[in-house]
Amino acid sequence: MNFLANKKVLLTAGPTYEPIDPVRFIGNRSSGKMGYAIAEVFAEAGAEVILVSGPVNLQAQHENIQVVSVETAAEMYEACHEHFDSCQVAILAAAVADYTIANPSDIKIKKKTDQLSIDLVKTKDILKSLGQIKSDKQILVGFALETNNELENAKGKLEKKNLDFIVLNSLQDKGAGFKHQTNKITILDKYNKITKFELKDKSLVAQDILAYLQEFVQKMKNN
Repeated sequence: MNFLANKKVLLTAGPTYEPIDPVRFIGNRSSGKMGYAIAEVFAEAGAEVILVSGPVNLQAQHENIQVVSVETAAEMYEACHEHFDSCQVAILAAAVADYTIANPSDIKIKKKTDQLSIDLVKTKDILKSLGQIKSDKQILVGFALETNNELENAKGKLEKKNLDFIVLNSLQDKGAGFKHQTNKITILDKYNKITKFELKDKSLVAQDILAYLQEFVQKMKNN
Protein backbone atom coordinates (compact mmCIF):
# COMPACT_ATOMS: atom_id res chain seq x y z
CA MET A 1 0.00 0.00 0.00
CA ASN A 2 1.32 3.42 -0.94
CA PHE A 3 2.41 5.60 1.99
CA LEU A 4 0.04 8.46 1.14
CA ALA A 5 -2.97 6.42 0.02
CA ASN A 6 -6.23 8.07 1.09
CA LYS A 7 -4.33 11.18 2.20
CA LYS A 8 -4.86 14.69 0.87
CA VAL A 9 -1.84 16.95 0.37
CA LEU A 10 -1.88 20.70 -0.22
CA LEU A 11 1.05 21.98 -2.29
CA THR A 12 2.01 25.42 -3.57
CA ALA A 13 4.37 26.11 -6.45
CA GLY A 14 5.73 28.85 -8.65
CA PRO A 15 5.84 32.63 -8.23
CA THR A 16 3.14 35.19 -7.62
CA TYR A 17 2.64 38.22 -9.85
CA GLU A 18 1.66 41.47 -8.16
CA PRO A 19 0.17 43.89 -10.75
CA ILE A 20 1.47 47.44 -11.14
CA ASP A 21 -0.93 48.14 -13.99
CA PRO A 22 -2.66 45.96 -16.64
CA VAL A 23 0.70 45.44 -18.40
CA ARG A 24 3.38 45.29 -15.69
CA PHE A 25 3.85 43.35 -12.48
CA ILE A 26 6.33 42.58 -9.71
CA GLY A 27 7.34 38.93 -9.71
CA ASN A 28 10.30 36.63 -9.10
CA ARG A 29 12.36 34.02 -10.92
CA SER A 30 10.61 30.89 -9.64
CA SER A 31 9.86 28.35 -12.39
CA GLY A 32 7.65 26.12 -10.22
CA LYS A 33 9.72 23.04 -11.15
CA MET A 34 10.38 21.97 -7.55
CA GLY A 35 6.74 22.23 -6.49
CA TYR A 36 5.51 20.37 -9.57
CA ALA A 37 8.11 17.62 -9.04
CA ILE A 38 6.88 17.16 -5.47
CA ALA A 39 3.29 17.04 -6.70
CA GLU A 40 4.08 14.23 -9.17
CA VAL A 41 6.04 12.16 -6.63
CA PHE A 42 3.40 12.56 -3.92
CA ALA A 43 0.58 11.70 -6.31
CA GLU A 44 2.48 8.59 -7.39
CA ALA A 45 2.73 7.67 -3.68
CA GLY A 46 -1.06 7.64 -3.50
CA ALA A 47 -1.91 11.16 -2.34
CA GLU A 48 -4.73 13.29 -3.62
CA VAL A 49 -2.76 16.45 -4.38
CA ILE A 50 -4.22 19.95 -4.48
CA LEU A 51 -1.59 22.03 -6.25
CA VAL A 52 -2.07 25.78 -5.84
CA SER A 53 0.09 27.14 -8.63
CA GLY A 54 1.24 30.60 -9.54
CA PRO A 55 1.91 31.46 -13.21
CA VAL A 56 4.25 28.80 -14.67
CA ASN A 57 4.93 27.07 -17.98
CA LEU A 58 4.33 23.59 -16.58
CA GLN A 59 1.56 21.01 -16.72
CA ALA A 60 0.72 18.49 -14.03
CA GLN A 61 0.72 14.95 -15.42
CA HIS A 62 -0.67 12.63 -12.74
CA GLU A 63 -4.43 12.16 -12.57
CA ASN A 64 -4.37 12.58 -8.77
CA ILE A 65 -3.24 16.21 -9.06
CA GLN A 66 -5.86 18.97 -8.99
CA VAL A 67 -4.33 22.28 -10.10
CA VAL A 68 -5.74 25.50 -8.68
CA SER A 69 -4.31 28.35 -10.75
CA VAL A 70 -3.73 31.70 -9.05
CA GLU A 71 -1.75 34.82 -9.86
CA THR A 72 -1.36 37.02 -6.80
CA ALA A 73 -0.29 36.36 -3.23
CA ALA A 74 -3.80 37.25 -2.05
CA GLU A 75 -5.31 34.64 -4.38
CA MET A 76 -2.84 32.02 -3.17
CA TYR A 77 -3.68 32.86 0.44
CA GLU A 78 -7.40 32.37 -0.20
CA ALA A 79 -6.90 29.11 -2.09
CA CYS A 80 -4.66 27.64 0.62
CA HIS A 81 -7.11 28.51 3.37
CA GLU A 82 -9.98 27.07 1.35
CA HIS A 83 -8.31 23.65 1.12
CA PHE A 84 -6.08 23.41 4.21
CA ASP A 85 -8.64 22.01 6.64
CA SER A 86 -9.25 18.95 4.48
CA CYS A 87 -5.55 18.11 4.09
CA GLN A 88 -3.31 15.98 6.28
CA VAL A 89 -0.10 17.46 4.84
CA ALA A 90 0.70 20.90 3.44
CA ILE A 91 3.97 21.72 1.68
CA LEU A 92 4.37 25.35 0.67
CA ALA A 93 7.08 25.51 -1.99
CA ALA A 94 5.86 28.62 -3.82
CA ALA A 95 7.94 31.80 -3.91
CA VAL A 96 5.25 34.17 -2.67
CA ALA A 97 5.77 37.92 -2.94
CA ASP A 98 6.44 39.58 0.42
CA TYR A 99 5.01 42.85 -0.86
CA THR A 100 2.28 43.86 -3.27
CA ILE A 101 1.32 47.16 -4.90
CA ALA A 102 -0.76 49.41 -2.66
CA ASN A 103 -2.76 50.98 -5.48
CA PRO A 104 -2.30 49.28 -8.86
CA SER A 105 -3.37 51.37 -11.81
CA ASP A 106 -6.40 50.38 -13.90
CA ILE A 107 -4.71 51.75 -17.00
CA LYS A 108 -1.18 51.49 -18.37
CA ILE A 109 1.19 53.92 -16.66
CA LYS A 110 2.84 56.18 -19.23
CA LYS A 111 6.52 57.12 -19.15
CA LYS A 112 6.15 60.80 -18.28
CA THR A 113 8.81 61.40 -15.62
CA ASP A 114 12.42 60.37 -14.98
CA GLN A 115 11.44 58.60 -11.77
CA LEU A 116 8.40 56.65 -10.64
CA SER A 117 7.66 55.75 -7.03
CA ILE A 118 5.43 52.80 -6.17
CA ASP A 119 3.99 52.22 -2.70
CA LEU A 120 4.25 48.64 -1.50
CA VAL A 121 2.37 46.92 1.31
CA LYS A 122 3.07 43.58 2.99
CA THR A 123 1.21 40.55 1.72
CA LYS A 124 -0.46 38.16 4.14
CA ASP A 125 1.94 35.49 5.40
CA ILE A 126 0.37 32.27 4.12
CA LEU A 127 2.74 29.89 5.91
CA LYS A 128 2.46 31.65 9.26
CA SER A 129 -1.32 31.84 9.03
CA LEU A 130 -1.58 28.09 8.41
CA GLY A 131 0.84 27.41 11.26
CA GLN A 132 -1.51 29.28 13.58
CA ILE A 133 -4.50 27.07 12.75
CA LYS A 134 -2.97 23.65 12.02
CA SER A 135 -4.05 20.74 14.17
CA ASP A 136 -1.82 18.19 15.87
CA LYS A 137 -2.78 15.73 13.14
CA GLN A 138 -1.59 17.96 10.31
CA ILE A 139 1.98 18.30 9.05
CA LEU A 140 3.07 21.70 7.73
CA VAL A 141 6.24 22.05 5.68
CA GLY A 142 7.80 25.27 4.45
CA PHE A 143 10.56 26.21 2.04
CA ALA A 144 13.29 28.77 2.63
CA LEU A 145 15.44 30.22 -0.15
CA GLU A 146 18.34 32.10 1.43
CA THR A 147 21.42 33.99 0.28
CA ASN A 148 23.18 34.31 3.67
CA ASN A 149 22.93 33.02 7.26
CA GLU A 150 21.03 30.12 5.76
CA LEU A 151 20.67 27.75 8.71
CA GLU A 152 19.97 30.53 11.19
CA ASN A 153 17.29 32.09 9.00
CA ALA A 154 15.67 28.74 8.23
CA LYS A 155 15.59 27.75 11.90
CA GLY A 156 13.97 31.07 12.77
CA LYS A 157 11.31 30.53 10.12
CA LEU A 158 10.69 26.98 11.35
CA GLU A 159 10.01 28.19 14.88
CA LYS A 160 8.14 31.42 14.15
CA LYS A 161 5.73 29.81 11.71
CA ASN A 162 5.06 26.62 13.71
CA LEU A 163 6.37 24.29 11.03
CA ASP A 164 7.10 20.60 11.38
CA PHE A 165 10.06 20.81 9.06
CA ILE A 166 11.52 23.21 6.54
CA VAL A 167 13.35 22.65 3.25
CA LEU A 168 16.28 25.04 2.81
CA ASN A 169 17.82 26.04 -0.52
CA SER A 170 20.78 28.40 -0.79
CA LEU A 171 21.47 30.55 -3.82
CA GLN A 172 25.15 30.15 -2.95
CA ASP A 173 24.96 26.50 -4.04
CA LYS A 174 25.70 26.15 -7.75
CA GLY A 175 22.86 24.42 -9.59
CA ALA A 176 20.30 25.07 -6.84
CA GLY A 177 17.38 27.47 -6.62
CA PHE A 178 15.30 29.04 -9.36
CA LYS A 179 15.03 27.72 -12.93
CA HIS A 180 17.54 24.88 -12.56
CA GLN A 181 16.50 21.28 -13.15
CA THR A 182 18.60 20.38 -10.12
CA ASN A 183 18.44 21.40 -6.47
CA LYS A 184 20.48 21.00 -3.29
CA ILE A 185 18.53 21.02 -0.05
CA THR A 186 18.94 20.84 3.69
CA ILE A 187 15.99 19.81 5.88
CA LEU A 188 15.58 21.09 9.43
CA ASP A 189 12.81 19.72 11.64
CA LYS A 190 11.20 20.65 14.94
CA TYR A 191 13.15 17.90 16.71
CA ASN A 192 16.38 19.83 15.94
CA LYS A 193 17.52 17.37 13.30
CA ILE A 194 19.43 18.77 10.33
CA THR A 195 19.85 16.61 7.22
CA LYS A 196 21.91 17.72 4.23
CA PHE A 197 21.45 16.29 0.75
CA GLU A 198 23.63 16.34 -2.35
CA LEU A 199 22.85 18.23 -5.55
CA LYS A 200 20.46 16.16 -7.67
CA ASP A 201 17.59 16.34 -10.13
CA LYS A 202 14.47 17.93 -8.67
CA SER A 203 12.47 14.73 -9.19
CA LEU A 204 14.98 12.94 -6.94
CA VAL A 205 14.85 15.81 -4.44
CA ALA A 206 11.09 15.30 -4.33
CA GLN A 207 11.70 11.62 -3.54
CA ASP A 208 13.99 12.65 -0.69
CA ILE A 209 11.29 14.93 0.72
CA LEU A 210 8.74 12.12 0.51
CA ALA A 211 11.10 9.72 2.31
CA TYR A 212 11.81 12.33 4.97
CA LEU A 213 8.09 12.87 5.48
CA GLN A 214 7.57 9.14 5.97
CA GLU A 215 10.33 8.99 8.59
CA PHE A 216 9.00 12.13 10.25
CA VAL A 217 5.51 10.64 10.60
CA GLN A 218 7.01 7.63 12.34
CA LYS A 219 9.03 9.92 14.63
CA MET A 220 5.85 11.80 15.58
CA LYS A 221 4.18 8.53 16.53
CA ASN A 222 7.11 7.64 18.79
CA ASN A 223 7.13 10.97 20.61
